[in-house]
Amino acid sequence: MERREVAAVLAYIGRLDPRTIRTDAGEARDQIAQWHELLSDVPLATEHGWDVREAIRAHVLDSPYPILPVDVARKWRAYRRDRLDRHTDPTPSADPDDPASWRAELLGTRRAVAAGTAAPSTHRQITSAAPHSDIEARLAAIGSCIPSTVRAELAPYRPARAAREAAVAAGQPDALSVPCQWCHAAQGEPCRNRRVGLDGRARGNAPRATPHPTRVDLAAVELARQEAA
Repeated sequence: MERREVAAVLAYIGRLDPRTIRTDAGEARDQIAQWHELLSDVPLATEHGWDVREAIRAHVLDSPYPILPVDVARKWRAYRRDRLDRHTDPTPSADPDDPASWRAELLGTRRAVAAGTAAPSTHRQITSAAPHSDIEARLAAIGSCIPSTVRAELAPYRPARAAREAAVAAGQPDALSVPCQWCHAAQGEPCRNRRVGLDGRARGNAPRATPHPTRVDLAAVELARQEAA
């Protein structure tokens, strides 16, 4: 910020918190000089979310103490760190055989993102947004996101899942949709080989490829109850 922008910021702060107002001309000049020294590299506002007025309002609302220039500078640094943490360097358009140009373009992009003049490149970021509109239609057309040939090759390595899919395809109830009362496997988890030792304690915890018969019966009862409802 330039000195005139710092003066405007101090006037804005004075309207929100009269304790910061300096009536003496010398004190006001020293205040502007101090704020300009600490905020010379902090912009007044950017196109991507930073506005020094919002930072000031947040401080006035959250803190009982008068705002200091370091408070604004720290908020700006936190804003920069957050943007750089969300940024993934895109491949520069410069010639890879020209390291100087490649590095200059890479650093220029980072500086623009940190300064708030460019949006972070988050093409590798995992988002929580809904899937694309055509995803559900494509899955409904092919039946599964895993091709049948791949599913068949994976069957020997996940026998419990293969047995579950085969039972559902044959019109039988999904046994893993209910918990097992014999081995106490949770819903969705495969059954376990549960043996009882001479001391009465359970022995063995190896997963079973097929569910226990009692679990299959319970799943059939639950399926019939749902169809009746």
